[in-house]
Order: sequence, then structure tokens, then C-alpha cells
Amino acid sequence: MAAYYVNKVAQANGDHEVHTSSCNWLPSDGNRLYLGYFSTCGEAVRAARLHYNQVNGCYYCSRPCHTQ
Repeated sequence: MAAYYVNKVAQANGDHEVHTSSCNWLPSDGNRLYLGYFSTCGEAVRAARLHYNQVNGCYYCSRPCHTQ
């Protein structure tokens, strides 16, 4: 299991990216929302969708959930 966060600041395309706590691209404390511990990035993305309509997995730490 890993701790997941979602970026409060949307990317240029409107996506709020989901990251693990160990990701090199994890947003700063003020720009992220803690989602919890999950077994998969899919679970974390579903949790992030409770907060934001447009969500995507990080290409680097949540690649199975990253869409282009």
C-alpha cells in the first residue's frame, strides 16, 4: 500500500494528477490533498474524483492510471 495525494492545482489540460508520497513530482504541501493509503492507483484516482471531476494518474508514479 502507498499513501496517495492529488494535486490541488490543475495541469494546463485541466487534470488534477494523483501522486504517491514518494514521487519526485509530488506537489508542495500547500498544493496537495491527502487521499489516504491505497493498494492501487485506481483506488486513489477514484478517491480523487470525489474532490475533482478531471483526474489523472501521474505518468511517473501512477503510470497504470495515466491517460493521455
